[in-house]
Amino acid sequence: MTTFDARPQAAIGSRPPRWLWSVLVDGRAGECDAVFPFHQRLEPSCVATARRFVDQTLTAWGVVEVAFDVQLVVSELVTNAMRHGGGVAQLRLLSHGAELACVVADHSHTVPVAAAPDVFSEFGRGLRLVDALCTAWGWLSPGDQRKLVWAVLVG
Repeated sequence: MTTFDARPQAAIGSRPPRWLWSVLVDGRAGECDAVFPFHQRLEPSCVATARRFVDQTLTAWGVVEVAFDVQLVVSELVTNAMRHGGGVAQLRLLSHGAELACVVADHSHTVPVAAAPDVFSEFGRGLRLVDALCTAWGWLSPGDQRKLVWAVLVG
């Protein structure tokens, strides 16, 4: 059983790992890089579409053993983009060695906030789940109209 205190705290809001920074900010190509653009940014089916994209991409890359965790993380990031970010613009999956990154672009510069745990709340646990499953996560606003929320998992 995983608890929030059972692993090192993820790097919330920090700079992404060097390899991911060079892809997202410097524009360098990633080893394995797959992009899914969303045309209907507030469509409720965005989450299901994102999960299928994760499954297809990770199957093609031969890393299906982490597909469920990656699908959970992507589901939370896409849901947050739809709820708080003005809609989801793009989902990007990247692989570098043993690390996998999920990057969701939305239409807002509002900083994501991991809410304090509340057992009675219906919402607000998504980023806590991302934090529990990932080695690091954070966000960037690279200067354009979008915010990038990224999360790194070990494959």
